[in-house]
This record gives sequence, structure tokens and C-alpha cells, in this order.
Amino acid sequence: MKYSMKVNILSKNLIKPSLPTPKHLENYKLSFFDQVADVAHLPLVLFYPHCDNNSKYDELEESLSRILTHLYPLAGRFAEDESSILCLDQGVTYIKATVNCKLDDFLQQANKDLDLALSFWPQGIMDVDDTNLFVTPVMVVQATTFECGGLALAISHAHPAMDGYTTFKIIYEWAKVCKFGTPSKEINFMNLNSGTLFPCKDLTTILEPPVDEGKRNSKLIARKFVFEEDAISRLREKFNSTTGEGLGFKPSRVEMITTLLWRSLIRPTTSSHFKRSIMSFPLNLRGKVATLPEISNSFGNLIIDIPIKFEHDDETKMESLHHIVKLIKESVQVIINKCVNATLDEIVSLVVDLYKDNYAGLEWGGDNEVMNFTCSSLCRFPVQKTDFGWGKPRLMHFGSRHSQVFWLYDTECETGIVVQMDLEEKYIDKLACDQDIMDFAKF
Repeated sequence: MKYSMKVNILSKNLIKPSLPTPKHLENYKLSFFDQVADVAHLPLVLFYPHCDNNSKYDELEESLSRILTHLYPLAGRFAEDESSILCLDQGVTYIKATVNCKLDDFLQQANKDLDLALSFWPQGIMDVDDTNLFVTPVMVVQATTFECGGLALAISHAHPAMDGYTTFKIIYEWAKVCKFGTPSKEINFMNLNSGTLFPCKDLTTILEPPVDEGKRNSKLIARKFVFEEDAISRLREKFNSTTGEGLGFKPSRVEMITTLLWRSLIRPTTSSHFKRSIMSFPLNLRGKVATLPEISNSFGNLIIDIPIKFEHDDETKMESLHHIVKLIKESVQVIINKCVNATLDEIVSLVVDLYKDNYAGLEWGGDNEVMNFTCSSLCRFPVQKTDFGWGKPRLMHFGSRHSQVFWLYDTECETGIVVQMDLEEKYIDKLACDQDIMDFAKF
């Protein structure tokens, strides 16, 4: 019998900065990286345990208003030309709701069906796409209370305004402001300088328009796998015992798990051949460019998608864990090396070249037979420690229904890794019956 619950919207209002945005800051310029970001609204839902202190919910709104004084673009709206955000203190959409179930009951059901968390996305976000994103608020928040306590806090952001790092940083700092009552004048954790450093460009002169692949016909579903500490140790032994040439480096936990998952996804189930595939690794440029220390805490988008390509002529090698993990490691390191001492113009040229070579045109971007995945690692980032005063979240749910993504983050004890996968059902089913995955992952 399908689990039934109903979310009831109580109110919807606008949370504005606690102090007016000065006139000279009312036009926030977007950057080149904002221009090339996916046109999508990306939700994150954090599920918190019982909280009997109702004043905490008021503090949630008040603290959001205080951080908006520092991060005023969040309360703005995109300009018509989509090259800036008009920061006139229009406000963040803030929705209050209730749900007719208990948190513990929901969590028990969500272990079987993670897609139940979609019910807690901010109202209307599921309907946002490239046709209406730029008339949608930059940030939308929904706080849904459970029966007998508990809270689902959903935060959705427009990707053309900021990347995942910015969002997680904001949520983590917002939680501290809420918990400790930090006043507005002491809030200062991000620099709004990316539009100045990387100004918008005329993309029609440097980028080919994307190939129209049509709307995705297959529904994406979410599943969660857990690689516990002992399983990761056994997986490392498997890498160490693999025959063939030595690696010459110690692969990270993320590299090993990604290797295992990618091989299982592209490995043929019959006598057919491996399919061509691109695995994208988002590289956060903050702290990676020695010549640009000023971007270490920049607001906005500062991500390069590193494409790792599997070609048909690598088929025999793709059975080797060594070959795949070396392919991942070397592909990422090549881009990191290019960025270390790069100038602003060289970084932009690198992004353009990567796009042209790997995502544009018919060979890769327009070939529907190419299997496209993205691996986004949040390990070592304290998103699971985000405490607004109610303790740490019991469950996190990342939203991406426009592409197939692996989200990797630390377990609560930080010794294992959780993987949330948003994939087509045929790929979820394939992983669930793959012996290598069953040997190491807990479903």
C-alpha cells in the first residue's frame, strides 16, 4: 500500500533584508560563470528532529532577514536582459506549511522511497524550467512542520545566480546566525565580486547553441546507498589487489566509489558493447587559482564541469578498476593544473574549450546514445552539521530532476559515504542487482 501524506500550505510571504540595500548596490552584475550555469531551480531539503520551542521558527525568519542584508541579491529579481539581478529588496519567498504525519514515520518510509521527499520541495518549484526561471524569485524557502514536532526545511535557489557551494555556505552560516543570534552588522562571509572579475560576455560569439535533445522522456527517481567504513576498507583492498600495473597514487574514497558506480552503469548486461559515456565532475575554483585569492569566498557560480569521457576503444580497459580510477584522477588533475596559475581570460577560454569539445555538437552533446552523468561530492563540507538550534538534520535530500546526478556526502559519523542517485529507473534497477554494488553498498 502506497504511503499517503498531505502537505497543507498555511501562508506565503516575502522576507526582506533587515536593512535597506544601498542605492549603489541595487544592480548586482552576474558573471560569465552565472551565464553558463544550468537554467534550473535546485532544491535542498533538510529534515530536523523534534523541536518544541516554537520561538525557533520565528528566529528562522528573523535570521534569514539579517543574512539578506549581507546577501542582498537573494532578495532581488533577475533583470529582463538576464545579465544582472535588480536588488530592490523584493524579498525571498517564504512558505509555511504542515504535513499530516510524524517525522519518524516519514523517515521510516523514506528509507524505502526517497522520492517521498519531493513533497517537501517549496510549492511551485517542480514547475520551474527554462521558460519561467528568470521570472521566479532567486531563492524560495519552505518550512513544513510535522505532527508532534519535527521540521522539513527546503531551500531552492536559481542556479544562474549561484552554485551549490554558495548555497551550502549560506545555509551553514544562516544556521549559525539563527542559533547564536548574530546581529546584521557582524554577518560577512561571502564576497560579491565574481561579476566584476568575470563579467558577462556575448555567448553567441564564443559558444555554439546547445543541441536540442528534446525533453527527457524517462522519469528520474532517487535512491540512497551507504558505503560504511568497513565497506570502504574492503573496497580499497579490492583496488589494491587488482592485477595489472600499479596506480602510483592512493585513490580517495570519492574516486573509488565513483569508479565502482560508473563501471556498473556503463557495463553491458548482455553481449552488447559498452556505451559511450561522459562523467562530469564539478570543480570548485575557490582556492584552486593561485593568481586569484580574492575568489576564495566569492558568491555566485565558480564551477568548471570537468568531462571524463569513455570511448568505445577503451572497452577492455573499462573492466579494470585501475583504468577507470586513473582516468578520473588524471582528467581532473589536468584541469586543476591548468587553473593553478591561469589568468582570468585563460580560465574563461578553458571553460569555452571544454564546452565545445565535450558538450556541444553532434558527436557528444547531440548523441542520445551517450550516457551522461554528474558526480558531485560534498564530502568534508559541513552541510550535514547545519544546526539552527534543533540539532543536526536526520535526512538530507538534494533535488535535480534535469540531469542524472550522484550526490556524495559524509555519513553522520564521517567515516562512511552516503550516495544519493537521481537516475532513470533502468539504471537504478541495474545498480540494485549488480554484484559489485551489493558487495559494498547498503541500500
